[in-house]
Amino acid sequence: MSQTLIKDGSISTDNWVLLAADTLGDTQADKLAQHDGDDIIVPLNCWLEIREQLLARPGKTGVWLQSNETPLALAEDLSCLPLIALNFPAFSDGRAYSSARELRQNMGYTGELRAIGDVLRDQLFYMARCGFNAFALRDDQNADAALGALTDFRDAYQASVDRPEPLFRRRA
Repeated sequence: MSQTLIKDGSISTDNWVLLAADTLGDTQADKLAQHDGDDIIVPLNCWLEIREQLLARPGKTGVWLQSNETPLALAEDLSCLPLIALNFPAFSDGRAYSSARELRQNMGYTGELRAIGDVLRDQLFYMARCGFNAFALRDDQNADAALGALTDFRDAYQASVDRPEPLFRRRA
């Protein structure tokens, strides 16, 4: 069963298979063969170990990062990654917000930037402000209610990835 996905402001079907770090290990080739032709999201360590094999396989490959992993590890690969997922291991762990902003604002990443893990309705507005455009909701979240979170606030004072000018400059 796949998680509910909100992408680009609407509820979407998730066509990507997220491969957990513990499912790969020594049998990476076997696990990848099971998903031949599927669009997959692999952990950063898998990408770094077998990058060429992943690029040569049929189907698209995205990468997911734990909150303690830096997006700089993907700096040379951004143009060949259609999707980067950032994991929120717990609601209270906000390091992925900084990684999202780093990817969008400083590194110029333009592909799908997906929030995965402990993703709750209350976070979506702020995640979007940091550059996320896709959200794999936690299983207990209502997709329709979560979709409304993207428009909870009419405006924001601070500059951000989604609105680079602060409110005082927009009002001038």
